[in-house]
Amino acid sequence: MRRNTVLVLLLLAASLAAAQEPQLYGYRVVNTYPHEITAFTQGLIYRDGELWEGTGKNGLSRLARIDLESGERKQTVQLADRYFGEGIEMIGDRIYQLTWRAHMVFVYDRANLEQLETHYNAREGWGLAFDGEHLILSDGSASLQFIDPEGFVPVRAIEVTVRGQPLNLLNELEYIDGEIWANVWQTDFIVRIDPTRGVVNSIVDLTGLAARTDLGSSEAVLNGIAWDSENRRLFVTGKHWANLFEIELTEHGQ
Repeated sequence: MRRNTVLVLLLLAASLAAAQEPQLYGYRVVNTYPHEITAFTQGLIYRDGELWEGTGKNGLSRLARIDLESGERKQTVQLADRYFGEGIEMIGDRIYQLTWRAHMVFVYDRANLEQLETHYNAREGWGLAFDGEHLILSDGSASLQFIDPEGFVPVRAIEVTVRGQPLNLLNELEYIDGEIWANVWQTDFIVRIDPTRGVVNSIVDLTGLAARTDLGSSEAVLNGIAWDSENRRLFVTGKHWANLFEIELTEHGQ
């Protein structure tokens, strides 16, 4: 395990031990769905009854529309081999997809996945979310960038902290009910972040979820958060996981 990952785990453990804040949640599995075990999940969104997934790895990166019940790809666009795909987000009829270190952002038409335009991203691309006004971008650090979606220009940034300490390795993002939810890479934790102050309000402990599915590689870690706002369903999965889970949060220990 990398040294910075150990530091993240220590920070989270210290937070959990500190009695008051942030609040700690566990989970209950509501439904289990098939997920393509070869998919190196980097971005996950659910809109209007459809699941969308962006995957990584050079030569394997793609954007796909997926049937939730079967896990089958209904529509796919493949990235060129030189690109390592990362997080995705949808604004209206447009889907944005990050790349890791190529500094490219691809924008697609939702209906036919035709590429409409590209943007330059000066940072590494990890996760992407949308708060109704700005795209929110993670780059593996403790910083989250708020981006004007028209020209993909940063307008502000926040530093994410746990009990006053920066929290690095923020990965896949989702914006839910006024909070930014973020996978913390190589851990079993999702953090829920105040988008104004950057403070972690609560931590979702998904320990044991990976044991409920088959894992396709040594890189098969938790990554992927999707929110069905209409039916208030929360979906999570991981890189090279054979299943996607619908979960409900519980008070920790229940």
